[in-house]
Amino acid sequence: FFQLFCFQTNNIMASGSDFLLNFLAGGVSGAVAKTCTAPIERVKLLIQTQDANPKIISGEVPRYTGIVNCFSRVASEQGVGAFWRGNLTNIIRYFPTQAFNFAFKDSIKSLFPAADKNTEFAKFFLINMASGGLAGAGSLCIVYPLDYARTRLASDVGGGKAQFSGLLDCLKKTVASSGVGGLYNGIGVSVVGIIPYRGVYFGLFDTLSGYNPYQKDENNFLRAGSKFACAQSSAICAGYASYPFDTVRRRLQMQSEKPEAEWVYKGTADCFAKIMKEEGTTALFKGAGANALRTVGAAMVLVLYSEITAAFGSGK
Repeated sequence: FFQLFCFQTNNIMASGSDFLLNFLAGGVSGAVAKTCTAPIERVKLLIQTQDANPKIISGEVPRYTGIVNCFSRVASEQGVGAFWRGNLTNIIRYFPTQAFNFAFKDSIKSLFPAADKNTEFAKFFLINMASGGLAGAGSLCIVYPLDYARTRLASDVGGGKAQFSGLLDCLKKTVASSGVGGLYNGIGVSVVGIIPYRGVYFGLFDTLSGYNPYQKDENNFLRAGSKFACAQSSAICAGYASYPFDTVRRRLQMQSEKPEAEWVYKGTADCFAKIMKEEGTTALFKGAGANALRTVGAAMVLVLYSEITAAFGSGK
């Protein structure tokens, strides 16, 4: 028993450096990519949540009619810098989220039996999807209040004073009006939605990478370009697979700082039903066009992470 204990302890210590490298590589990759794509991400959020925004519902602020209209109005009403509103919170949120995603994914994958991609493709693909989905669900539970705050900060509309002055003000006001539970409004549908998103995102990427003949090519441009093609395909598929869940999550988050008696949606099922009944099923995909553009950032994360870990000797 003592020998077995020592063997397991040595394994944990040996893998500790890899976990730290995966954590840092995932976090840095996410921070860089999110800053580059922040304008697209903010437009996506504004279009996606406008039907739950009190200022737009009341008619105080006109609706956004599309991606171009949203870009031009944000620039004229709030200034170009407003495209990065909530970006610092997004980085604070995304660094641990993406870092835990990658670190947990590799750790969780090691718990499954090995599968040969050539002779056991179905098993190989399912293991990749399961490890990615479980890693995403676990990391989301840890950082959900930051995800909520990022949504609220980025969904401010019009040229007047912002509803929240920053991350702490958003969290403080929400807790004051709705309690700590208000910070977790929509977490149920978020966990349900993150499993297909991260499952497809990581699972498809790992699977495509396994068949990528240029994965370890000495030509830097060819290697990075092929990885980006795999990553972009994975990110787009993952985005559409989970987008309705994301829309419901954002709608639920938009009402969190109000007293529960004033909530438009009573829960996940009620939100799904009301959106489809009052706005049509396609409303679940509002902002999906901007989201497809935003997936460039998600693809950048995968490529940067792969290159960083390969450079430091932890690439698979």
